[in-house]
Amino acid sequence: MRPDLYSVLPTVHSSLANSITLIDVAAVIATIWALRGAFRVARRTLRTTRLRGPPRTDFVFGLSKQVIESTDNAALYEAWAGKYGVVYEVPTTLGGRKIMLSDPRALTHFFSKEAWSYVLTDETKLVIRRIFGPGIMWAQGEDHKRQRKSLTPAFSQAAIGKFTPIFYDSAHKVKVAWDTMIETSGSDNIVVKVQNWMNHISLDSIGLACFSHDFGSLDGKPAPVAEAFDTVASSSMRSAVDIGLFLLSEVFPFLAYLPTPRIKSLLEMRRTMEDISKKLLARIKKEKEGILDGKEESSIIGMLMKANDSNSDLQSPPGEVLAQMKILLAAGIQNKLRQELLAFGEEPTYKQLQSNLPYLDAVVHEILRVHPPVPDLTRVAVENDIIPVSESVITKSGEVVNSISIAPGTRIGIPISAINKSISIWGSDAKVFQPERWLKEDGIPRKAQDIQAYRHLLSFADGPKICIGKGFALTEFKVVMSVLVRNFVFELRDGHNTRVEHVMGLLPRPKIVGEQGIDVPLRVRRYEG
Repeated sequence: MRPDLYSVLPTVHSSLANSITLIDVAAVIATIWALRGAFRVARRTLRTTRLRGPPRTDFVFGLSKQVIESTDNAALYEAWAGKYGVVYEVPTTLGGRKIMLSDPRALTHFFSKEAWSYVLTDETKLVIRRIFGPGIMWAQGEDHKRQRKSLTPAFSQAAIGKFTPIFYDSAHKVKVAWDTMIETSGSDNIVVKVQNWMNHISLDSIGLACFSHDFGSLDGKPAPVAEAFDTVASSSMRSAVDIGLFLLSEVFPFLAYLPTPRIKSLLEMRRTMEDISKKLLARIKKEKEGILDGKEESSIIGMLMKANDSNSDLQSPPGEVLAQMKILLAAGIQNKLRQELLAFGEEPTYKQLQSNLPYLDAVVHEILRVHPPVPDLTRVAVENDIIPVSESVITKSGEVVNSISIAPGTRIGIPISAINKSISIWGSDAKVFQPERWLKEDGIPRKAQDIQAYRHLLSFADGPKICIGKGFALTEFKVVMSVLVRNFVFELRDGHNTRVEHVMGLLPRPKIVGEQGIDVPLRVRRYEG
């Protein structure tokens, strides 16, 4: 029935837009809010600890609209944690509320149970399944455990070591292209939209490492998937319609089916990825049966297909394999770093990247601390739970507690960016970009060390659902930085006082304040020694 529903939604949407007045909308919302509030009270208010938190400022959206429109929501979350405690609640859409965790002990407990007790919200599951399919991003519980087990060998250290030359090849293609652009510019520098180049490095690297396929986007070949990603990545969720429907989908997940421009762009990206994934899958199957028969298939999807052999207990349905393919398609300091790279001499191997270049490692992890790829996440409880906290929390009634009760249906939020840069956790210099903190014996404060995640950061999440591509991403990141910083000098196009803000698209993206488009143009010149 879903395709039929989807086909009539544009007509319904058009009719509604022409016939419903603001008063009608307000009446409907008020009625739904009242009914939903009564249901919530009956179902879980008596079992979920009521906490202090900022007051509701918007009748419909609570504080959700303020958070999503903010260019620095980490500052909002940190201010609320400072005022209301390490665990607090925030009013959300249509009378809802979300409990925010920023306490190390509570975070450890939450992430240890994420795959089973705390799961994706209905609207998030719907969007992920609709865009990417039933892959590892969508899976929960035993499904997630099985999928992760089948993918783990492809992201092992041994596998990533084999992929490292691919990363170098992509980085050197960019170096050659920029050298040529400088030579033909008639100047000693050029202005580069670095975001697009990095997108193409990732696409070509993923194509070769994951599918043994060269998209050739760095060579100037037309690549539909690159165009699709560039379109989606360069669009922000700034329109009132996009923001309103996104927030209302928390209560009414079916709103994700409305054909807004943003949804249309995401669906076009899905169709492109699916078409390419099917072609690549057919080619890999053909090679596996013929040319590659008896030989080792080292691409990630090739390894995943081994799990589908008849003697395997990790068989993945075709839909899951396609979903994994679509997910893989979607996933003074300069001088100091350059001197370390130049002093090292040769291009570092995979093992040397992990242990022989401490300042490169420090810069990469400081970038991940200050600019996590996902600023926050939301999950919903599916069973009763008790979350412990490391410091006492004052409830809404004034009671002092050392744990909070969670009932099924309760939304839990993790403000990743705020936690990564919290002064109370990382110290007085938490807002400063300072790679040296990773090199000092006492550079990581005790409270930060209490966060039991990779390098005490939540940038890759934690627990059984920690990002499976962490090692892949870190190695590619280090390779690209080592090649480009060794050979070029970078500065902001308009000088160091340029104001940069972050806007939310498919992922957070930087942009120059006051300029259209999502990008930060950099002025690039060769390093002459």
